[in-house]
Amino acid sequence: MTQITQDDLNKVLWSAADSSRMSVGADVYKDYALTMLFFKYLSDKSKAEHEKLIERFAGDEARVDAKMKTSRFYLPPDSSFDDVYKRKESDNIGEIINVALRAIEDHNKDKLAGVFSVDFNSESVLGKPQQRNKMMRHLLDDFNKIDLRDVTEDIIGNSYMYMIEKFGADAGKKAGEFFTVRSVAELVARLARPKPGDRIADPAVGSGGLLLLAGEQVQKQGSDNFALYGQEATGSTYQLARMNMFLHGMDTAHIEWGDTLNNPLLVENDGLMKFDVTVANPPFSLKKWGAESADADPYKRFWRGIPPKDKGDYAFITHMIETLKPQTGRMAVIVPHGVLFRGGAEGKIRQQLIEENIIDAVIGLAPGLFQTTGIPVAVLVIDRSREKGGARENDKDILFIEASKQFKPGKAQNTLTQENADKIFDAFVARQDVDKFAHLATPDEIKENDYNLNITRYVDTFEEEEEIDIAATIKAIDELNPQLEKLEEQMKHYLRELGIK
Repeated sequence: MTQITQDDLNKVLWSAADSSRMSVGADVYKDYALTMLFFKYLSDKSKAEHEKLIERFAGDEARVDAKMKTSRFYLPPDSSFDDVYKRKESDNIGEIINVALRAIEDHNKDKLAGVFSVDFNSESVLGKPQQRNKMMRHLLDDFNKIDLRDVTEDIIGNSYMYMIEKFGADAGKKAGEFFTVRSVAELVARLARPKPGDRIADPAVGSGGLLLLAGEQVQKQGSDNFALYGQEATGSTYQLARMNMFLHGMDTAHIEWGDTLNNPLLVENDGLMKFDVTVANPPFSLKKWGAESADADPYKRFWRGIPPKDKGDYAFITHMIETLKPQTGRMAVIVPHGVLFRGGAEGKIRQQLIEENIIDAVIGLAPGLFQTTGIPVAVLVIDRSREKGGARENDKDILFIEASKQFKPGKAQNTLTQENADKIFDAFVARQDVDKFAHLATPDEIKENDYNLNITRYVDTFEEEEEIDIAATIKAIDELNPQLEKLEEQMKHYLRELGIK
């Protein structure tokens, strides 16, 4: 076994995970491969800690074991990856893996209870014993070649997110359930502008990448003083988020499993928990989001109006606003463009938000940046410091950025490059008009447009066509005509020689 760097680890891990796959789709298989990676990480780190303590306590196993039990996590006897690997040829290898993982959970209930939700012995998901045993043995063999003892949290955490992104690319439209493209997620995190001391939340946390990137923005300011919170409706994705947090050293992250719109679990003092920053990439135009019970919402989130029953976009937006700290909270959320111009109930909610003066910016992104959809999307930035009593209550304009041409084209998917993201973020900070790119719209402009926030109403993207010199064009045609006539005569001559009339 060899110790490897970030790039090497990415390649080795993906090769190990991908080569073991059989008939299981990427959106399902990822849960098994990523859980196996987490299992190997815990085992190798525990092994490394044990080796250090053996040396420190001169082989005194009793003292070593006592110390191990006070470590960040503890692997009980017979539950490590190595212990399982020794039994890989057993006919019940899936069950053996399950037993080991449950033992780890039981001995680390404060941090890892319920984190291993996937069933390595599931016939309904993995097939008959022969098929699933073969897959388990492949996984064990491939991960056995990888040594994670000296790999830092930064490297293993980045590799975990790399693998999620790779699985996202393979999973296609289903990727939206657990993954946001890193380049876009990083831009959203920057736009929310988290700072030291902030409580940061993602109510549609997925596998946790966007939330971690928001925390990373604080770390880039030289501080680890922030707290992460999230909620996720899909059980397997919720577990991915918990593992992701742990691998990044964010053991204190508070992640809940449940439906944010119908059963928000980030609560305190009989009310919604309040955050300094929220970020999200919620499901677009979610159907059956719970409109029928919104009137009776115990947290009164939908006082501006109830969104349509087949479009939950404004349900997520208003939930996020209601969880922001009044007069200070900030949020950035990815939305479909329909949010900006649709009428009816959504139009009334949008007008209310504009009149509250909390919409700070509307940023249109390029099409094809996501696996889940080819349509262009927008980022809505909301700042409650603009409301009455906030530090920015006198800022009445809304910044529009038309960034649909900011991308690097690709065959299957377009890419938001660092240069593209920097241009967007710099314009967001500067808040000045930029020809065909950004416009600072006044309240009167917004009102004149009937509270429609469609970006092209405010940013002129019209490109003047190059003026055609008609006289020069006619002259060029006249010069070509004799050449064409000559070629036509030659063609007729060749056809006659071939006996074709």
